[in-house]
Amino acid sequence: MTVPGVSGGSAAMILGIYDRLIDSVGSVFSRPKESLPLLLKFTVGACAGFLIIARLISFLLTTPAEIPLRFFFLGAVAGGIPMIFRKAEIRRLTGGNAALILTGVVAVLLLSTIPESLFSPDNGGIAASLLQLCGGLLLAAALVLPGISASHMLYMLGIYDDVMEKLAEFDLLAVLPLMAGALVGTFLTAWVLRKLFQNHAAGTYLVILGFMLGSLRELLPHGAGAVGTALGMLCTAAGFVLVYWLQMDKKTRHIVEKVVDKRKI
Repeated sequence: MTVPGVSGGSAAMILGIYDRLIDSVGSVFSRPKESLPLLLKFTVGACAGFLIIARLISFLLTTPAEIPLRFFFLGAVAGGIPMIFRKAEIRRLTGGNAALILTGVVAVLLLSTIPESLFSPDNGGIAASLLQLCGGLLLAAALVLPGISASHMLYMLGIYDDVMEKLAEFDLLAVLPLMAGALVGTFLTAWVLRKLFQNHAAGTYLVILGFMLGSLRELLPHGAGAVGTALGMLCTAAGFVLVYWLQMDKKTRHIVEKVVDKRKI
């Protein structure tokens, strides 16, 4: 979530637990005994991972290691694409399939056209609070959908610095409308996705593939130079191979599934 373009949804998709997470969030009220254990494990693991590596990654992105690191993440996200095709179970790319993929790409690109600071927590008043609530609903999409990280969404909304400043100052009241919108939006987005997976699984996966493809643009390094690009290509290949291996290695996937949840939901 700390790297633009690398979302929690992408990681869950790569590890093969995305469907079950969406089902758990979408059915948390109707089947709490089955849904809450998985959500609790995922939340604890995500928070622990965030605390352990977030500062390290943020630091590396301000050093000369930024370019090879971005190339590595570019390969990592790309490495998850073959799995999406397998999930969609499509034999060939038709015009309709291409249109669904393009829909996801365009949706990501349109998000970048939102005026900056429109949802800033520094804006006061009821109207500003309602705008922050709407911003939280958009932020929820980044928390649930693969291809858009929460930090990326905050950047696109033009409020990353403001939100980070308020959180650092523990001024939670200023970001309360944003957090409330994100909470409501997470359950709403997951519920919609759950219905889509049940009735239009292939098409939904293709749109998600578009989200992931659209997010690759954010990861493209600039000013790498000839040597940096050559090194970056190796890092991209390493990221692709690592993620592809994680998807294909049955032992690794079995361990992940066993740790996350022993029961099918």
